[in-house]
Amino acid sequence: MVRLTRRTVLAGAASAAVIAAGFPLRAEDRKSVKIGYVVSKTGVNAPGAGSTTIPNYELWAADVKNAGGLKLPDGSRLPIEIIAYDDRSQTEEVVRGIERLARQDKVDFILSPWGTAFNLAVAPLMDRFGYPQLIGTSLIPDEIDVHGKWKRGFWFLGAASDYASALGSAVTAAGDATNKKVAIISVADGFGIELVKEARAKLPAAGLEIVLDKSYPIGTQDFAGLLNEVAASGADIFMALSYPPDSFAIAKQARLNAFNPKVFYTGVGTSFPIYADINEGKVEGVMSLGGIDNSRPEMQAYVERHKKLLGSAPDYWASSMIYTSLQMLQQSIERRGLDRDAVTEELATGTFETIIGSVKLTENRLTDLWLLGQWQGGKFVGVGPADRKGAMKAVIPKPAWA
Repeated sequence: MVRLTRRTVLAGAASAAVIAAGFPLRAEDRKSVKIGYVVSKTGVNAPGAGSTTIPNYELWAADVKNAGGLKLPDGSRLPIEIIAYDDRSQTEEVVRGIERLARQDKVDFILSPWGTAFNLAVAPLMDRFGYPQLIGTSLIPDEIDVHGKWKRGFWFLGAASDYASALGSAVTAAGDATNKKVAIISVADGFGIELVKEARAKLPAAGLEIVLDKSYPIGTQDFAGLLNEVAASGADIFMALSYPPDSFAIAKQARLNAFNPKVFYTGVGTSFPIYADINEGKVEGVMSLGGIDNSRPEMQAYVERHKKLLGSAPDYWASSMIYTSLQMLQQSIERRGLDRDAVTEELATGTFETIIGSVKLTENRLTDLWLLGQWQGGKFVGVGPADRKGAMKAVIPKPAWA
C-alpha cells in the first residue's frame, strides 16, 4: 500500500479513535472525526480519480474546516482528520486499503473509491464493516439487486440501462437525422462491460441497429484501427464506452482523421473541462453521460469554490454527485451523530438540501438525474431526459470538428 504524501489533520486536531479497551470514545471526549478513503492517485485510473473524486474530497474537507468542523446533534463541532491511501489502480490494493482503514486506522467513516469496478469490489467489505458507502462514480449494475444485497450502499449515478435508453430516446427523437445504425467500442472493464450489455438491449429496443460491437483492453492508447472499422461500418452513430484516457485519445484521433459521425458519444472523461482543452475547444456536439444544471446559484457557488481551491472547474457529471453525497453525510451526522447505523438510516430515509437541490433517495438510489449530456457553446449541458427541467435540446447531427 502506497500512502499519500500527507496525513492531514484539519484545524490542528489530533487523532482520537478508541480508548485502550477498544471501545469508541464518547463524542464529548473526541478531538476529531476520522475520515478515510482509498483512491487511484497513480495508475490508469488516476486521470478519472484526479479529476472527479480527489478534488471533491479535498473541497469538502476544506469547506468543513471553514465551517469550524462537523456539527453534531448537540450543536458542538469537531474537526475532521483525513487518512488517505493510493490504490495504484489495482483491485487488490483498494481492498487492502479499505481493510486497513477499518481494522487498523479505525476511521469513523470511509469515502468511496473511484470507478465502477472498484466500488463493486469493496461493496461487500463496506457492508461487512458497517460503513455507509456513498457511491458517486459507479453505475448501478442492472443484474444485481444492490438494495437487497448491500443495505449500506447509496448510489448517485443511476443504472446502466438508464443511460443507454437516454441515448436511444435522443436519436429516435431526431428522426431521419441519422441512419439509425450504431457502432460501439467498449473498454473491457467494469464500466464498459456493464454499459455495453445494456446498450445491446436498449438501443435495438429504440429502433437502432448495432452494426459493430467490439471491446478493447484497458490501457489501450491507439484507436486508429478501431475508428477505421467504425467508419467502414457505415454507422451514423458512434458510441465509445470508454475511460478518461481513452475518451481523450479517441477524440484527438477522430479529429486528426476527420472522423465526424452524426452522433459522437464517448464515455467517462468527456464531461471533464480538460476534454475541451485537449481538443482546443472543438467539441461542439459531442455527447456523453451526465450533465449539470448551470442555472442553480448553489451549483454556481460550488463551481467557484472548486475553481478557487483547486485551480479548475469540476467535471459536469459525477463531481456534483460526489459533493452532494458528502453534503448528505454531513447533514446526517449533524442530525444523528457519529453512530454509523444511525447515519446509514438517515441517509436512506432523510431529505437533504444540496447543490443539486432537495434530495431524497429511493431504495438508496438517486432517481432524478441527468443521463445524457452534450457539449454546447463551450459547456457540457444536460439534454436527457428531454422533459427534465433545465434540459437543453440535443443537437443532432453533430457539427464539424473545426
